[in-house]
Amino acid sequence: MSDLTTLLEVGGPVAALGGGAAYARAKHPAAYWSTVGLPVSTVRLLSTYGSVMEACGLTVAPSRLRVLAAKAMTRREVRPVPPRRGLLRPTTTGLRIRLRLAPGQEPADFAASAERLRHAWGVHAVYVTPVKPGVIELRLVGYDVLRRVRMPRKIADGFLKVPVALREDATPFVRDYRTIPHQLTLGATLSGKSMYLRHLIAGLAPQPVALVGIDCKRGVELAPFAPRLSALATDPEQAAELLPVLVKEMEDRYDLIKARQGIAPGTPDEEITSDIWGLPEQERPVPVVLFVDEVAELFLVATKKDEERRDEMVTQLIRLAQLGRAAGMYLEVCGQRFGAELGKGATMLRAQLTGRVCHRVNDEASAKMALGDIAPEAAMAACSIPPERPGLAVAGDTSGGWSRIRTPYLSLTDAAETCRTSAGLVPDLPALEPFRPDVPERPVEHAAPVVLPHPVTD
Repeated sequence: MSDLTTLLEVGGPVAALGGGAAYARAKHPAAYWSTVGLPVSTVRLLSTYGSVMEACGLTVAPSRLRVLAAKAMTRREVRPVPPRRGLLRPTTTGLRIRLRLAPGQEPADFAASAERLRHAWGVHAVYVTPVKPGVIELRLVGYDVLRRVRMPRKIADGFLKVPVALREDATPFVRDYRTIPHQLTLGATLSGKSMYLRHLIAGLAPQPVALVGIDCKRGVELAPFAPRLSALATDPEQAAELLPVLVKEMEDRYDLIKARQGIAPGTPDEEITSDIWGLPEQERPVPVVLFVDEVAELFLVATKKDEERRDEMVTQLIRLAQLGRAAGMYLEVCGQRFGAELGKGATMLRAQLTGRVCHRVNDEASAKMALGDIAPEAAMAACSIPPERPGLAVAGDTSGGWSRIRTPYLSLTDAAETCRTSAGLVPDLPALEPFRPDVPERPVEHAAPVVLPHPVTD
């Protein structure tokens, strides 16, 4: 009986701790990492650092001076030298450590061994980032941060910058229109493309920019944000009328820039500009962000007349993509399908869209159209996105870099409310006034009386 009591007294708490840890790891990975995973991974890294580096081939031969000193003092064989390690910096999602590379090493050596380092130290993933010549940073992620997205509390945002998703290395994915002016976003039904677009509009709504929408699904995607939109076209006919107005607005801005370049001899060099950002603030026109949802609808034709209209619209979109950046006009092109078979101009338009975000798509050709010219492995990663993870996407740009991202959930009600409260920030653009969407007035909610009225009886 005493043995059973002792077993219950010792085994009960141990079983409870083990079960609690397993539950926390499955349901609350962030809490599990902070309490269990971080201490275990820290001890494992510090105790096995040298042997792991040697096993991964990331060590170098010691210097002659070190060999002579070791033989003179210990008479032992000197082992290969690993990179010098900096201080460990724990985070809420993992660990960060800086390494000073030994002579002859490069960051690609560590990137190639990232998977082996992950298994050796028992973490979810290891990412390598060059900091400066001779120094890299290893970012160890303790758990799958894309399973349940939680954006960091402190994000370096700013004008025309929108933190829209979380990368797989636990850093925020920020859509910066000043750096990447135009972007192509693809995604099938229920892939999370609409959620991504919702975050962009909600993030830009409180900023002093003009938001213009072309939604060929009769406005069902962009109509809830009508209070903040400067213009909205809900079918190809309206889009054919709106796009020439935007092109004319772009040409007027170029005339303003050229007028500024009619420089007097004594004008300082810093006042000479080739885009609107060099203009004085009181003369600078407001930036315009154009959202095109279901871009394939602009390419589809049924008659000869529709074909002429399609060619005009595609030409105007290409002009905006080629020349819009300097005029402060940016494109966000979205759709379920995008390929060369859409018609003339599709490939040329894609070439002007620097940023690429590809959610789950229905065919491999769309993923290759979005990411194939960036990196073949990025297109393969987009094709492997599971349907049960909406919002997961592969983001890249024409520099060749890419990463997996996932957009957090944002309800349509909250996004629409953000646009409604920011309706006063709609800029005054007379050319777009005829395309301003009608905003229905919200019904006034009358408070219920404190005392219920009773009918007067005789």
